[in-house]
Amino acid sequence: MSEVLELDDLSRRFGNVTALDGLSFNVPAGQVVGFLGPNGAGKTTTMRAIFGLTDLDVGSVRWKGAPVGYDQRRRFGYMPEERGLYPNMLVAEQVEYIGRLHGMDASTAATATLRWLERLAVADRATSKVEALSHGNRQRVQLAAALVHDPEVLVLDEPLAGLDPAGIDAIGEVLVERAHSGRCVLLSSHQLDLVEDLCESVAIIDHGRLVASGTVDELATSGARRLAVRVEGDRQGLWARAIPGVTVSEVNGGDVRLVLDDTTNSDVVLDAARSAGHVTKFVFERRRLSEVFREAVGR
Repeated sequence: MSEVLELDDLSRRFGNVTALDGLSFNVPAGQVVGFLGPNGAGKTTTMRAIFGLTDLDVGSVRWKGAPVGYDQRRRFGYMPEERGLYPNMLVAEQVEYIGRLHGMDASTAATATLRWLERLAVADRATSKVEALSHGNRQRVQLAAALVHDPEVLVLDEPLAGLDPAGIDAIGEVLVERAHSGRCVLLSSHQLDLVEDLCESVAIIDHGRLVASGTVDELATSGARRLAVRVEGDRQGLWARAIPGVTVSEVNGGDVRLVLDDTTNSDVVLDAARSAGHVTKFVFERRRLSEVFREAVGR
């Protein structure tokens, strides 16, 4: 049976609020899958449903073709956005305890704890209390707790939030490594540039429904033509805003990203740019994930 986490027709209402509305998508093993959506889209409810922490009105969660129950969830790892560490426990004691909850014996849990604390560069804090750690080190310890039992499925809610570049690189490297070793990794984050670098595919939801999905490459190369243009003296792209069939999608550091209708001639755009000033950049580009996201959720 193929190793795929299947979310099939998930629906959940809380009073008058529809958190999930027939949500379906698959998370295959072997790649990091980005799980994206605006605040309130239903991401956390989905992740909690995977672990049985939220009851579903309709739908099912399956792993390797079978419904997910207690035995399967013991082989899953979860890093929630609301961190679940006990502040007064020692770091190593905390991670070992999580391992024991997942069925590891004391010796195996202790060995795995040391290995992951070393891998995530927090072994020197093994005898510190969790409450004494910096935010970044707490993130690393929380990930160690999610990984200590070598889970087959790893679900992470905002694991990169608030990290410095070194922390992002360290955790990102581990997630890619886990995926490439045959694990199933689902990553939720609002940091779309980081998701674009880490993930091979994404699922985007809004109002509890799937609104876009596919590989990052597929989504980046689909849709209308896109240009990145830089004109000296006009860093806001004012020169482009009156061109018929051209939409300014993003302005970033002087680069103006344009979306061209099918009938728009790029030579017309180039002539307009030259009329506005010295053109130092004029290249066709892929869609950035942030553009895919905004178009998918209509914002």
